[in-house]
Amino acid sequence: MTRKIKRADPEAADPDQNNVDHVEFGDNLLFKDLCGAHDAHLLLLENALGIRVDARGNRVALRGGEDGRNRAREVLTQLYERLEKGLGISDGDVNAAMRLSAEAANGTRQGQGKKMVLSLQKRTVSPRSTAQSDYLEALGKEELVFGVGPAGTGKTYLAVANAASLLLKGEVERIILSRPALEAGERIGFLPGDMKEKVDPYLRPLYDALYDVLHSDFVDRRIATGDIEIAPLGFMRGRTLSRAAVILDEAQNASVAQLKMFLTRLGEGSRMVVTGDPSQTDLPAHETSGLFDALNLLNGVKGVKVVQFSAADVVRHALVARIVRAYDNRDKSRRKDQSEDKSHKND
Repeated sequence: MTRKIKRADPEAADPDQNNVDHVEFGDNLLFKDLCGAHDAHLLLLENALGIRVDARGNRVALRGGEDGRNRAREVLTQLYERLEKGLGISDGDVNAAMRLSAEAANGTRQGQGKKMVLSLQKRTVSPRSTAQSDYLEALGKEELVFGVGPAGTGKTYLAVANAASLLLKGEVERIILSRPALEAGERIGFLPGDMKEKVDPYLRPLYDALYDVLHSDFVDRRIATGDIEIAPLGFMRGRTLSRAAVILDEAQNASVAQLKMFLTRLGEGSRMVVTGDPSQTDLPAHETSGLFDALNLLNGVKGVKVVQFSAADVVRHALVARIVRAYDNRDKSRRKDQSEDKSHKND
């Protein structure tokens, strides 16, 4: 198999030929998918682990440090098992497997529990970080789940995928997706069109997630019959949402009163998920975010589970994780400076 992608740093691998492991795989066709187009998946392993990975026939040779070789063997074995189950793998799956391996090696997270896989109409969805695994496990057990953290961690996508799975299995009769119709710099009353045309742009990410996991004609039919409803948060007032999978996205933009109203809509046989990032609120500076308030009030209440995501869980472009981390570090530095200023004033 000819490598057509240039290595970023060929000197990173240990040149000592004695530090080599061979891993053999039984199915040549699956092995080809494991390596990726032009061995792209192997290149990802090389760049991340600082080792050399060479494919020959139906086996790979791993050259480099012992830790890198062990992790590469573990990742390749996990990915091959995924292929044996009939599931495809992408660059994202390779990066996810390496992320989970690193978390296990560093002991930064304790266990993953049962790794849940959601089989939907258009794709199979599985967790790509330990936090995502914890999140899916919580969605399967608890009546009310908060998914809290930065953009790109899969909070909304996994919640929608789980709701779609519940609907397909007949465990709920409806999916209800909602967002506060509030964005920085604009108010919907000044936008052209009727109410639906005004609010649909704010709800578009919820449509996108649905269409990504379910066939478009299925989604459109279910929207027409009311089995799938996507509406602004204000439309939830006065309702009881029974036998439904209910999701509130961007909850940091809900006021305390709005979020209380939403949470008390929970009816018999329903599951509710609230997602958001308290650091990204578009509410006026003097107004407390309903999400921040609810997290402080309800954390630890029986039947409520809070899953916290961080920059390490970002599964979008790698640059997104670095951007989130830069903002987090800046915010921590500011809080430290403010704390020191208060201490000096008190002195």
